Amino acid sequence: MSETWEPDGDGVLRLPSGRLVRGRGLRRPLPPGPEPAFSVFLLGRRPPQVGWDSRWLRWPDFWLPASRTQALALLSEAWSRAEAERVEVACGGGRGRTGTALACLAVLDGVPDREAVAFVRRHYDPRAVETPWQRRYVLRFTK
Repeated sequence: MSETWEPDGDGVLRLPSGRLVRGRGLRRPLPPGPEPAFSVFLLGRRPPQVGWDSRWLRWPDFWLPASRTQALALLSEAWSRAEAERVEVACGGGRGRTGTALACLAVLDGVPDREAVAFVRRHYDPRAVETPWQRRYVLRFTK
């Protein structure tokens, strides 16, 4: 039995390394199937408790993470754990902050920073990464 996501599951993005990460909008119901093993919640205020391991990255809607250092640490942890676990990143709608975080994970996975937003829009959601400053954030994520 696989401990990662099914590749064709709702919101699942396959990174070039083969890691599978699910993006999700918290305003929608939890998709059917197994729960995540680990989530990074990208919200302006503390998320509700869940029955699995999770972390909160303070990230107001349409803006950027409150802490660049914490964002790098949590997204690096998510990328590492996605090799063998069901990992998700989630914000309210599942597009702007989630798309930005998925693009950052793509950069960690080896996608050139200038191509990461297009990669996520092609393989996750065409409207992911909603603002110009979110696009710039991806370009500078590991610098």
